[in-house]
Amino acid sequence: MRHHMQSHGGLTSIIAVLVLVLFMVLVRLSITWWILPLRAQRKLRKKGFGGPTPSFPLGNIMEMKKKSNVSEVSSLKQLMTHDIHSTVFPYFAEWQKLHGKVFTYWLGTEPFLYIADPEFLKNMSVIVKGKDWGKPNVFKLDRKPMFGNGLIMTEGDEWVRRRHIITPAFSPSNFKEMINIMVESTKRMITKWVDLTSSGHAELDVECEITATAGEIIAQSSFGIGPQECTKVLQKLRALQVALFKTNRCVGVPYNNFMYPKHTLEAKRLGKEIDELLMSFIMERRKSADTRNEPRDLLGVLLQESHIEDNKRLKKKLATRELVDECKTFFFGGHETTALALTWSLFLLALHPEWQKQLREEIEEVVGDKEFEVGMLTGLKKMGLVMHEVLRLYGPAPNVQRQARGDIRVNDVIIPDSTNIWIDVVSMHHDPTLWGDDVNEFKPERFDGDSHGGCKHKMGFLPFGFGGRMCIGRNWMMMEYKIVLSLVLSRFSFSLSPNYCHSPSIMLSLRPACGLPLVVQPL
Repeated sequence: MRHHMQSHGGLTSIIAVLVLVLFMVLVRLSITWWILPLRAQRKLRKKGFGGPTPSFPLGNIMEMKKKSNVSEVSSLKQLMTHDIHSTVFPYFAEWQKLHGKVFTYWLGTEPFLYIADPEFLKNMSVIVKGKDWGKPNVFKLDRKPMFGNGLIMTEGDEWVRRRHIITPAFSPSNFKEMINIMVESTKRMITKWVDLTSSGHAELDVECEITATAGEIIAQSSFGIGPQECTKVLQKLRALQVALFKTNRCVGVPYNNFMYPKHTLEAKRLGKEIDELLMSFIMERRKSADTRNEPRDLLGVLLQESHIEDNKRLKKKLATRELVDECKTFFFGGHETTALALTWSLFLLALHPEWQKQLREEIEEVVGDKEFEVGMLTGLKKMGLVMHEVLRLYGPAPNVQRQARGDIRVNDVIIPDSTNIWIDVVSMHHDPTLWGDDVNEFKPERFDGDSHGGCKHKMGFLPFGFGGRMCIGRNWMMMEYKIVLSLVLSRFSFSLSPNYCHSPSIMLSLRPACGLPLVVQPL
């Protein structure tokens, strides 16, 4: 009898503990899923910011997904148009009509201040220095497998330290050494295209081809990595990109990783495998650093800076983990941005053969049969016009993200501390009030003699971001763009394949969802 009572009492205690734990979990969820976000919502309302009504703990996610699904279906049926904002960001396009160009929306329990007003952006940016901007914590955590704590994710004094170390790798003196690598990689791609077209394959998926070549260029010129190793990293990066950005997850909802364990574990696994590959490259370079002159590529610069003995500069040393994160960041960003800029350029040039002709004439005049030199690139002025118009209509970076570190007063409103900020670059680049009625037409001449393309506001054209955190590799990208496009246009003409489906989409970057099949003809 006594034994039975003791067992019963022990069971009661266990149940009581379980009930208490369950109660504490429910309290924690109530605080994180409802109480805190509701308090933050009221604060933003008092500060003067309106927007679509959130439904916590999902915020506005379900409405965003619903509008995206409708947009994907309708985009497959629509005619060719460069007016892509309502296709790639249908929810923002709809909310703009209701709430203007500055409003708040919610990813789960995370508030975001949406900005598509260049004047508001200018007034905000003059107040905050580059190092004083934060990066949204929700994205830093979610994208850690891809970028780690690399330059684009750091902030404050740490961002200043990293940028100071990395900048020498992008000096003009280093560019001269990279030109040969860019030329040779592009020539290998051209040889492949010649073989394919001569054997009857007139149609090529240019996006796939260009991406592979851009990856080879960044791998060899920045890290000294061979083609086989490059292919491994690129395949894992693309798989990681799909796992992070093309899955039906609820970023911003607390504990969402437990809601989608398969995708979370897949992203972590791929991130770890990429880390291990890059770590092996770093260790191999470190072993050989004493036996030969260290190349002045990105990895070489980072390794040299990491071994400075001067006590005054010892603080610049990068730990091995930091080296891996920077390599991962630049491996992805260094090939993705350039590859997509070239892809969208060939798409638009295929639609406008008259511009193909103009560029070929310019290439013949500036380059001719001579070897490429850095000084030639400035002479390709018409190509520069085309590049800027492509970055306006189909810029690879569709948005800029920031996080407030302290309250920011802009005009008569206050952006509260820790507010996430989403700047809609696609919207501003396609805004007829900024660019005129021909905003959705391909007109490179709009940039002739005007670096802002006739935009009525200087902050309305942001192909590389803005302020102190502007893209550090933009000059590198422009050099590679002009070299690759010059070599390709000198050998081939392009027209759009009947199999092309115009469906620009966002997967971190702006890309053609169905690839870019073009009819390629040798000249």
